[in-house]
Amino acid sequence: MTDTSDTRPADGEARAPRQSRLHRLTRYIPLIAPVLLWAVPCWVLLYGGQHWPLPVTLVGTALYALGLIGMPLALVRGHGRRQQDRAAIVGDTLLGTGWTLFTWSVLIGVLVRLALTVADAGGSQDRARIVTWAVLGVTAVLLGWGHAEARRVPRVRRLDVQLPRLGAGLDGLRVALITDTHYGPLDRVRWSARVCETVNTLEADLVCHTGDIADGTAERRRAQAVPLGTVRATRARVYVTGNHEYYSEAQGWVDLMDELGWEPLRNRHLLLERGGDTLVVAGVDDVTAESSGLAGHRAHLAGALDGVDPDLPVLLLAHQPKFIDRAAAAGIDLQLSGHTHGGQIWPFHHLVRIDQPALAGLSHHGPRTLLYTSRGTGFWGPPFRVFAPSEITLLVLRSPHPPKADTRQTPARRTI
Repeated sequence: MTDTSDTRPADGEARAPRQSRLHRLTRYIPLIAPVLLWAVPCWVLLYGGQHWPLPVTLVGTALYALGLIGMPLALVRGHGRRQQDRAAIVGDTLLGTGWTLFTWSVLIGVLVRLALTVADAGGSQDRARIVTWAVLGVTAVLLGWGHAEARRVPRVRRLDVQLPRLGAGLDGLRVALITDTHYGPLDRVRWSARVCETVNTLEADLVCHTGDIADGTAERRRAQAVPLGTVRATRARVYVTGNHEYYSEAQGWVDLMDELGWEPLRNRHLLLERGGDTLVVAGVDDVTAESSGLAGHRAHLAGALDGVDPDLPVLLLAHQPKFIDRAAAAGIDLQLSGHTHGGQIWPFHHLVRIDQPALAGLSHHGPRTLLYTSRGTGFWGPPFRVFAPSEITLLVLRSPHPPKADTRQTPARRTI
């Protein structure tokens, strides 16, 4: 016992310097990342053997220097204390442009140049210039298409989800899901209204918003959010907070959604009853809520399920997919989440998967728990979506023993 107790502090002391060095290194990531983001394309497009005329090299270098310096400054002014929308638009656009240039500079710079070298196509300068034009062409096409994808009204994604414990009287219950609308510096009042009109065409029984309504306070983004008040549901409209609410006075968003007729499920539940069967619809605050310091805000699943009959099926709203571990441990039947944006700009999804257990779509967790992760209805920051289309989701809940007759229009009683 003595030897063990003497050894453990020594191990801890040995590990401390490494942890400290790692901590110091992570502090430099915000400085290193922008340099890599812009330096790699600069090298691949200008200094990789192209031998451009001097004016071309000078202008290109100046543009990359502008991106390298301008992007962080614009992001700080746009998303920092000053909250300047024009600066945010510039910074976000440069971020998306820089990421796309970086990605395709790496991929094309390696793959295309390798293919040309193997094929012995042209001299080294010709190959370098082909790579440059290929990178610029692919980047321009993807940014143009990605911007159109980000600004369009999302397509509706429909799927049936069978829940083994769902009663026959609830078979065919229609659940519409929107999430991550991210109203922000770009004014999207008209887009917001068209999204709500699309949701209304689905004739949903339950409409859910799983957080990240906006980037900015409720007072500042109110005009863009107001169309949410026009959303119709035959049973209920419910909402839970996302992490971005906690960057922008979360309680203000909770109050506004309540004002617009949505029921904020802050660690609460309601009961939907139809045809003699009951579904529990529960919601929790985002997992970042407790660290926000706001009194009473935290993700509390036990509180959300307080008083619930354990034999009833549960539909849970939780902004981040990573909450699924707790949901599965509690025997939740179906969790609805957003947060990931499906990666938003490929191949960012690889980084998302480091933090989240699911990227998009339906997945199984534990013996009976399903998770549906939406790619999101809007976009965050860079106004682009590349290989990660936005969505409005319609989930039709199915019972393993559906009724013989359609009971969808049967009057329902809701209890909160």
